[in-house]
Amino acid sequence: MTVQKRPTEILRFGIFEVDLRAGELRKQGKRIKLQDQPFQVLAVLLQRPGDVVTREELRSQIWAQDTFVDFDNSLNTTINKLREALGDSADNPRFIETLPRRGYRFLAPITGEAGKKKAITAPSRKVVVLGAIAVLVAVAAWGGWFWRSRPGRVLSEKDTIVLGDFANSTGDPVFDGTLREGLSVQLDQSPFLNLLSEEGIHQTLRMMGQSAKARLTPEITREVCQRTDSTAALDGSIALIGFKYELILKAVNCANGELLASTEVQANDKNHVLDALSKVASEMRAKLGESLRTVQKYNTPLEQATTQSLEALQAFSLGAKNDFPAAIPFFQRAIQLDPDFALAYDQLGGAYQSIGENSIGADDIRRAFELRGRVSELEKLEIEGDYYKNVTGNLPNAKRSYALGEQIYPREPSFPGGLGTIYMTLGQHKSALREHQAALRLLPYDSVAFRFVAYTYLLMDRVEDAEATAREARAKGLDSALGPTVYAIAFYRNDTPEMVRQVTAAADKAGEEDLLLALDADTAAYFGHLRRARELSQRASNSARQVGENEASATYEAVAALREGLFGSAKTAREPTSVAKGPSGRRDVDYASGLALAYAGNTDGAQRIVDDFNKTFREDTLVQFNHLATLRAKLALMHADATQALADLEPAAPYEFGLPAAGFYNWPNLYPVYVRGEAYLAAHRGREAAAEFQKILDHRGIVLNEPIGALAHLQLGRASAQQGDMPKARAAYGDFLTLWKDADPDIPILQQAKVEYAKLR
Repeated sequence: MTVQKRPTEILRFGIFEVDLRAGELRKQGKRIKLQDQPFQVLAVLLQRPGDVVTREELRSQIWAQDTFVDFDNSLNTTINKLREALGDSADNPRFIETLPRRGYRFLAPITGEAGKKKAITAPSRKVVVLGAIAVLVAVAAWGGWFWRSRPGRVLSEKDTIVLGDFANSTGDPVFDGTLREGLSVQLDQSPFLNLLSEEGIHQTLRMMGQSAKARLTPEITREVCQRTDSTAALDGSIALIGFKYELILKAVNCANGELLASTEVQANDKNHVLDALSKVASEMRAKLGESLRTVQKYNTPLEQATTQSLEALQAFSLGAKNDFPAAIPFFQRAIQLDPDFALAYDQLGGAYQSIGENSIGADDIRRAFELRGRVSELEKLEIEGDYYKNVTGNLPNAKRSYALGEQIYPREPSFPGGLGTIYMTLGQHKSALREHQAALRLLPYDSVAFRFVAYTYLLMDRVEDAEATAREARAKGLDSALGPTVYAIAFYRNDTPEMVRQVTAAADKAGEEDLLLALDADTAAYFGHLRRARELSQRASNSARQVGENEASATYEAVAALREGLFGSAKTAREPTSVAKGPSGRRDVDYASGLALAYAGNTDGAQRIVDDFNKTFREDTLVQFNHLATLRAKLALMHADATQALADLEPAAPYEFGLPAAGFYNWPNLYPVYVRGEAYLAAHRGREAAAEFQKILDHRGIVLNEPIGALAHLQLGRASAQQGDMPKARAAYGDFLTLWKDADPDIPILQQAKVEYAKLR
């Protein structure tokens, strides 16, 4: 029997401590019962924090060579017991990470203390193993380094970081805000690090009684970090030392102020500061626990990912701090200073599209796409997705880019957000909801994220969930972007006072008033108040034009013309005036105009739009499978060819419940269904026609206050009469006439309905 002297080692991680000498695991001082093999595995993993310990290494150290056992099952059971003792999870590990088919890795930081104890005997294999561990510890201590000096993960993928401002003692204001923006671009490339969103920071600042644009000093950054249950705060500084610039970056534990990591780099002159910032960011990523592989793979230098001009980056950072459309002049200035600034083009395009200027935005996104070789992998995937979705309309390509981005960067909300809008366009609303909910989890303080979730619930006729989402946003003070969605929910609920409140609240608010007026115009038309609808549409168009939203203005006018055609009021209809420099800006306006021309009987005008669509939008998924199918079918009906109309609509069938227009203006939804119903009526196939019009009535959350939502009752009555089902026909006519009981009496379709209903009675 061998007697062996060695130091005691008590290792601590989280709320746990391990006494290697005693073979005990303790939680907050209380011993936890743990069998021998799980403890031995833990002891081996604690030797090599952050390293992969292979299954074979564990087998050789824990199980004797002459042991006959089902090793794989035995090790799996041992790991499960160890996780159970630690309260750990294989899916969301805090301590022990599984690397499939390779082994395991201990994730948490470890601290320890060493001292000498009297000798003990080692009669068993357990003691032999622990003795070997103790020798290693002793060597480490005698060599002048501790366990935590080994490479390990200071942070995990679940930990959130709050990025503070740089302290600038150079006296040069060009660095103010600019270095933080540059560092954000660099760190966002990491698939490992998890930065708290700007929306989260701004909301927390407001809760602290601070301005959303308050300077993020180390003290404020740490408080934001604590309030958001984040783990670390990053604080930087820049100083002029002689003729050189010194950049220092520190990561601090939010809870106790402990320094987790720090790095510093010098730049020989001002022109090399951005290069130095890239080096600081790369070193910090590695020190915080990111693997060398991903640091090297996803690490486009800042001067390439953004710009070589500090002044351009400064303008870009000012744009990033502002909401749309206030950000537009800053992004424009950044591009003036650096015409090859790809990220600035992309952000500028997004800003224009957010205010309805799709064509101008498309031009900028196209330029960003041309320059995408200059950006990081993260921005490249974002730009490609935006380009395919918003410029060419190629939704399969856009979906691939966003899906790959979501896979590589699971904490970047733009990817699930982009996928969500694509699924909405395709009518796959369940998938859209999943993606929008994922984006909301990443942006819990973003009103637009709440807006998408609430609206998607409504599309699925889950109005209670839509209301609950709106209430949650309101409770957080995030209802600024929810006006149109709350209006739509109120319409669904027949809540006229709430609709009035939303329209009143948006009055005289640039960029908000026009949309609410347009929605109110549709509601007026839904109930047959056509004169009122005309007035509201004109006011919406004027309001949009006054703030430079020319495409939105033209859209409202086109929808008003379509309404006239549907109701039989339009004698003639004008072809649309192009308000866009690029084809994408014309798509939505021209679709409504094409339908308006068709319903007004202007065959030549509608045909010209079809020809232009077919030539200009050959890649556009929505145009090819929705717009063209519907317009061609309507033209076939104008030529009394119902069979051709039904054939033309076949490509639209998989996407007929999708949203054919971008944004939250609810038009012109379900027109493939409505025109197919008209085609079946023309073919004297009343049963099939009734089924199509019933689809519209069964999907209130999609059609909402579209005029065809009311007209579907009338068309269902006509289809039922064609089948000879008079009770059902009278009921459907009655529903329509009840909706239009206060309608303008001179509307042609109303007069026709009354005559037809009288014959049924």
